[in-house]
Amino acid sequence: MFPTLIPLISAETGISVPQVEKTLSLLSENDTIPFIARYRKEVTGSLDEVQIGQIKSVNDKLLKIESRKETILEAIKEQGKLTNELKSAIQSSYDAAELEDLYLPYKQKRKTKADAARENGLEPLAKIIMAQREANINERAASFVKGNVDSVDAALQGARDIIAEWINENKKARVMIRQLFENQAIIAAKVVKGKEEEAQNYSDYFAYEEKLARCKSHRLLAIRRGEKEGYLKVNIRPPEEYALERLNRFFIRNDMNGQVELAVKDSYKRLLSPSIENEFAASSKEKADTDAIKVFAENLKQLLLTAPLGEKRILAIDPGFRTGCKIVCLDENGQLLHNDTIYPHPPQSQSGPAMSKINTLVQQYNIEAIAIGNGTAGRETENLVRRIRFRDDVLVFIVNEAGASIYSASPEAREEFPDYDVTVRGSVSIGRRLMDPLAELVKIEPKSIGVGQYQHDVDQKQLKESLDTVVESCVNLVGVDVNTASKHLLRYVSGLGPQLAQNIIDYRNENGTFESRKTLEKVPRMGSKAFEQCAGFLRIKNGKNPLDNSAVHPESYIVVEKIAKHAGLSVADLIGNKEVINKLDFAQFVTNDTGLATLNDIRKELLKPGLDPRKKAEIFEFAKGIHKVTDLEIGMELPGIITNITNFGAFVDVGVKQDGLVHISHLANEYISNPADYVSLNQHVKVKVLDVDVPRKRISLSMKELE
Repeated sequence: MFPTLIPLISAETGISVPQVEKTLSLLSENDTIPFIARYRKEVTGSLDEVQIGQIKSVNDKLLKIESRKETILEAIKEQGKLTNELKSAIQSSYDAAELEDLYLPYKQKRKTKADAARENGLEPLAKIIMAQREANINERAASFVKGNVDSVDAALQGARDIIAEWINENKKARVMIRQLFENQAIIAAKVVKGKEEEAQNYSDYFAYEEKLARCKSHRLLAIRRGEKEGYLKVNIRPPEEYALERLNRFFIRNDMNGQVELAVKDSYKRLLSPSIENEFAASSKEKADTDAIKVFAENLKQLLLTAPLGEKRILAIDPGFRTGCKIVCLDENGQLLHNDTIYPHPPQSQSGPAMSKINTLVQQYNIEAIAIGNGTAGRETENLVRRIRFRDDVLVFIVNEAGASIYSASPEAREEFPDYDVTVRGSVSIGRRLMDPLAELVKIEPKSIGVGQYQHDVDQKQLKESLDTVVESCVNLVGVDVNTASKHLLRYVSGLGPQLAQNIIDYRNENGTFESRKTLEKVPRMGSKAFEQCAGFLRIKNGKNPLDNSAVHPESYIVVEKIAKHAGLSVADLIGNKEVINKLDFAQFVTNDTGLATLNDIRKELLKPGLDPRKKAEIFEFAKGIHKVTDLEIGMELPGIITNITNFGAFVDVGVKQDGLVHISHLANEYISNPADYVSLNQHVKVKVLDVDVPRKRISLSMKELE
């Protein structure tokens, strides 16, 4: 931890210096963000996960700059050119671009035109020209015509090459042009000649210009993808005349021979502009990546926190036409009881036997709910199921099966179901998603779930880190039943990871279920630090200590015991006793070790121990008679489910196998700047059909006046 960075982090995040310092101290001790946010509120001043994450992110960025400084200082020092003034300028800078500007004159590079001119002895002539006091520069240049310099023009050209390099390496000039790019740069794209037909996906960008500052992340990522695939040519530049006017004003004082102006123009076009353009191409891509990843992360969070149905006996169906519909029956813990295949749709069209089979299985396995995948033949299967007259009420749900096929073919799925094929595994995944979406979705690589935009075009390392953080946050927010959780779920628990997760599974298999959190300390490699980090997020139902099924951390059990003793009750009798709890003044239990923030959390847990923060699953039905795109008509009003949210709008499933787009301008009657502020994933909405493009499979929808 660099103490000098703390004020900088505070200034950038808007979080006080003491809070930053204490948070960094906790992070340096390998405390996780969920643990710090939940159980160290007194230390941080109740910072939430987002704020703690900001502190960590800014600190990591500044540490990289510190590392870069050391590299630059060492490189210049080895050249014997490190002055005290330069050293001070480098050490005091925390701007990455400024650092590179300071380093540029000393950076090792391939031989340049300026280097060749210097070797030919033309640097004195360059200095004479730059001084702008010589009336007849041709006469002075003639004295430099010797060796490899065979003419006055060659001498002047070489001198201008040196001046162009000076201009490019001038820190003030680079700042000036960088500011011009910041305010005036235009991103322009055009189609590569001869590729118009195969580049139709990028037709919006065949002749495109927009101010870079206004170019939305999804447009920039689309343009860069088109460029990467060889369909578009792209550049980022401000108007050239603006740049030359500013540089001329800065460098020209009395350019009687026009040589400095020529050097300025050459420097800008050949050196400065391409260099700064590369900076802005990288920084704008980085910003677009960050925006896209932020959207993806928010969507993933909402998806992971989708309302669970809970511990119910499920019949799950993975629909299909030619290959039939694969059926599985699961018990309330998600264990596979039975699998079968029915063929209700063409070409076999055995709807009668299929309905009879489903009805029999529902009765045989005491099924409480049916989960139907929303892919191919999903709507047709839903209609079939809803025609069945069950003896008892059975809930019917359509389940988003995105990524289920990826999981079903994975090594993890083969390990869990070695004796079954991918169709059975996929059906099991659909059923378990209904029971507990979070527990099932953590088995799939987050970017494969399909709730982002351009996820394959953004920085993959940054994407993975961000999405892993979201998964970790969601898992710890909900809490995990240590006696039923898979290793996939356990590995995201604070302080665990893949190896400890596997060790917990192995210990559970060898010794039976955990009866208390204390028993976790017997798990191989479960040290005191790991136990401290994970214990509060792991739940044990019907254990020896009722607090083990709550979010109260074991370190606070003694506090709860004191509260219970004060109330004249046992801990078990205190839990859920609203009348007693609401009468207690929790402030009287504040100590040096336990502050009011922790006590307020304890109070909430005592009122509703282990409360799942997620809502309960709701039944949804698509409009009857609407199964394919050709069934849609302009003006229709339909129920739908939001499946994806982007910066430009929201995608809605209306039951036709092709999601429609509600553009941001059609989300509401009022102006909406960020769709995620107005709608949420899996939200049930009403939409109106604005347009249907059958050949391109594009559906335009509106939510205006339908709220």
